[in-house]
Order: sequence, then C-alpha cells, then structure tokens
Amino acid sequence: MSGIFNFCAGPAMLPAPVMQKAQAELVNWQAHGCSVMELSHRSKSFMAVAEHAEASLRSLMNIPDNYKVLFMHGGGRGQFSAVPFNLLPVGGKADYVVTGSWSKAAAKEANNFGEINVIEPVSDVDGKKTVTDSSKWPLSSDSAYVHYCPNETVDGIEIFDVPETHGVPIVADMSSTILSRHIDVSKFGLIYAGAQKNIGPSGLTIVIVREDLLGNARKETPSVFNYEYAAVNGSMYNTPPTFAWYLAGLVFDWLSELGGVATISEINQTKAQLLYNCIDNNSFYKNNISSANRSLMNVPFWLADESLNDAFLTEAENAGLVALKGHRSVGGMRASIYNAMPLAGVQALVNFMNAFAERHKG
Repeated sequence: MSGIFNFCAGPAMLPAPVMQKAQAELVNWQAHGCSVMELSHRSKSFMAVAEHAEASLRSLMNIPDNYKVLFMHGGGRGQFSAVPFNLLPVGGKADYVVTGSWSKAAAKEANNFGEINVIEPVSDVDGKKTVTDSSKWPLSSDSAYVHYCPNETVDGIEIFDVPETHGVPIVADMSSTILSRHIDVSKFGLIYAGAQKNIGPSGLTIVIVREDLLGNARKETPSVFNYEYAAVNGSMYNTPPTFAWYLAGLVFDWLSELGGVATISEINQTKAQLLYNCIDNNSFYKNNISSANRSLMNVPFWLADESLNDAFLTEAENAGLVALKGHRSVGGMRASIYNAMPLAGVQALVNFMNAFAERHKG
C-alpha cells in the first residue's frame, strides 16, 4: 500500500485489500460502534466471524468432515510441545524428520517427552542441499507419529511429496506452506501453522487434527494446549486472539475471491521461478538448494562477493525492497514471497538485483 515491498519471513506482509478493509472498519465494525477486537468472543456477532473463518478455511483446503479446525495460541513453538503432549504416550516413540532449523527445534523440544528417532535426510550433492526421497527415510514401525516440516523458512528447503508411513499418523508444521499450494489434508493426522506467514498476524495458530487423535492427551497437558478441550469448546476454552482470528477470516475471503488455492499456487510458481531464474542466470548470485527442493515461499541467496552485503541491503531498502537480510544462522539474503507478495514485488526485486550486479561488477 505504501509502495514498499516487504520480504520479511514473518510476521509477513498481508494482502493490501485485507489491510484496507480492516483499516476502514477498525473503530466501527459493522455499525457496532466499536472495533471487532472489543467484542466479546462469545457474542453472536463474533461467533459469526469465527464460524465464517472456519468455513472459509475448510472450503479453501477441502478439509474432510472428520477433522477439527482449531484456532489456538502459542505459535509454532507452542505446538512443538502441544503435539507430544497430545499424541505421544508416556514411554512412547516418535519419528522426527529434520531438514532445517524449524524441524530441528521441534525435535529438540520433543526430546523432553519421550524417545525421539531423528531422521536427517538432507545431504550435499554437487554443492546443493538435497532431501533424500521419503521412501528411503528410516521410519520406525512403532512410532506414535511422524513429524516433518514441508517448508523450512530459514533454509529455503521444501518437500513436495507426502511420506508414506503405512498408517502412522503424519504431523506437519505447515506454518509457511499452508494455503500456498494444494495439500491433501486426508493424508495427515495433524497439521499446524503459525498464522504470521500466509494467514494473518502473529498470535494465532491453526491446528487441523483428525478426530480419532483427540482424547489421548497426557494428564499433565496444560488445558490451553489440550486439543480435545479446544475442540469441545470451539477454540474458546479461554479468550482466543480475536482480532487475529478476524483478520485471518479476511485473508481467507481475499484468497477465495482471487480464485482459491489453485490460483495462488500458479502465482506462487511464477514468482519463485522468476526469482530463481535471476539467481541462476547471474553469476553475481547463488542459491545452494537443489531444484527439486527449492522453496516456493522462502528464497535464500548469496552474493558472490559478500563484502557487498551491506551495500546490497542499503540500496535495496532505498529502492523500497525491505527485510531481505538472511537469517543470522545462515547469512546471505532471503526473499520471503508468501501469498500476499504480488508478482510486481518479485519483478521489482529481480530488476534491482540485475541492476545492482551491473553497478558493482568487477
């Protein structure tokens, strides 16, 4: 809206129409004389907001009827504990597939709850990080569940196939995957996603859980993290993040009006290909992920001459391209191009990268 393209990995930019609508009705929502964030979460008016948001998400993702959709607190890291609290029996085992920073953090947290079998399928092939095909992952036959992260926001690694686990429930951290491309929900036992990338502002977490997995929480599970309590109480066991829930509903409406997940998936493919083509065809830049595992949402890249990093970031910001600095653990640059990032933003970045390389070539 301001002529700035925000490539932040999260909290990420929101669609301009959503922000404009929220701004227009901020202080007087639907002639109530107050903001939606000032409504009781149990009022008929807000209950309608909540029900509409859930129905919209179910439609966008084709969520089967035997799955509960929960609007919870705690972000992705909260789910690192909530998942084993609810799904890992005392003395049980779970498989954790570690492909980057976030799945590594999830596995570390899960170690507090039981025996964790860590699988690390990322290897270096001709200088490129590659994920071994999931059919070759050494999964345990007696695991309570298999946890993986389809898209690693820090590392720029994405897994596009769903592993075959022979009946063992699959748990997926889809914080940066959800709604970006088609996902067959029926293949998963549980999906969770922090909202701050493709759904809305931080503070809200979506959990999509198959009903047969409810009711098995450990006795010590905090009530606010108990999926069964959340489901029985319509995600209102305690006061939910109402404004974030409302904004999520606006994002779902925006995506539906755009044409749904099928349409945004095509747009995301176009954006990613445009940026990767720029990197691959200019020796000034490089990306270290194999083509089969390149993220559609988070594109890390490095300058051939890293002494120019500060100049790149300064000049990019002056050109209206912000939040391009790579995560501190990997360095370089990172462009997060979630659903809300328009194609025009990626084109502006590519134009800048080409011009920067021309200005600074030796």
